[in-house]
Amino acid sequence: MDYDDLMPKKSAAAQIGESLATLSVAELQARIAMLEAEIVRVGEELDKKRRHEAAAAALFKS
Repeated sequence: MDYDDLMPKKSAAAQIGESLATLSVAELQARIAMLEAEIVRVGEELDKKRRHEAAAAALFKS
């Protein structure tokens, strides 16, 4: 086992509140793109859940 195996792996995911001072312009742009994609993904899931909730409410109203 190498020493590198013992070190914690850096996560590719952005950590909210993490210092941005050490990141390069390219890393910051990549982070923005990743977060924008995550916003779209979360928005799609939210829309799906709202449609499901509305369908359930309509079912119990009738």
